[in-house]
Amino acid sequence: MPELPEVETTLRGISPHLTGITVTGLNVRDSRLRYPVADDLSSLITGQRVQNLHRRGKYLLLEFSTGYLMIHLGMSGSLRLVPAGTTPGLHDHIDLGLASGQTLRYTDPRRFGLWLWCENPSTHRLIRHLGPEPLSDAFDSDYLWRRSRGKRVAIKSFVMDSRIVVGVGNIYANEALFLAGIHPTRPAGRVSRERYAQLQTTIREVLKHAIDQGGTTLRDFVGGDGKPGYFSQSLNVYGRVGQPCPRCQTALRERRLSNRSTVYCPACQR
Repeated sequence: MPELPEVETTLRGISPHLTGITVTGLNVRDSRLRYPVADDLSSLITGQRVQNLHRRGKYLLLEFSTGYLMIHLGMSGSLRLVPAGTTPGLHDHIDLGLASGQTLRYTDPRRFGLWLWCENPSTHRLIRHLGPEPLSDAFDSDYLWRRSRGKRVAIKSFVMDSRIVVGVGNIYANEALFLAGIHPTRPAGRVSRERYAQLQTTIREVLKHAIDQGGTTLRDFVGGDGKPGYFSQSLNVYGRVGQPCPRCQTALRERRLSNRSTVYCPACQR
């Protein structure tokens, strides 16, 4: 599933090609996404100029004068720019035509993404409950510590909860907890303020590094420029169960938390 760094990479890849450009049409070849694409979406955006592009969590927001086009990549979706008239593939479900002569093409083999129109994203039911952005000033160690008081849930599940903070997906939670030396099963309410300060730092470091590297290469993800990300080449623990810890050489272990693969070092993380 594309996570925050992949979505941010996509945003940065397509923004220069869409900002200030007028939409010339919308071709929906298959509207059966997570939520059906509305029949009137084309009429709402055709002829309008893209004023800006934003990201909230894993939602991409194309800003127009009358509202926003909200896009989510789902489990396997991707966006890329192709010349107008490029023959679509089997899973190329939506084309956003641009006055520049390019087309923003949406590909989604599993069709679990969405294209929705909204007037105010901050009050939309899919966004209004989201926690702060992990790279924003609102996300700090005191905030994490306050939200964790009395929580018995495992710290890994806690930081992956989008109501607490957005965008800390499974891969990045594994990596940040390893770098902070925190065992993923430790109850969130039993992590000290000092250790939350370290975790807040490592979450930011991991996400920034992933964005700089172009996102994590997963089976289905390609960036807005059609190139895959490369952060997966520098993972410390995720996908390395049984291999030696890069710090102490102890064999890395795996367990399931909330039905997600959790890899950790039994010696370095406590």
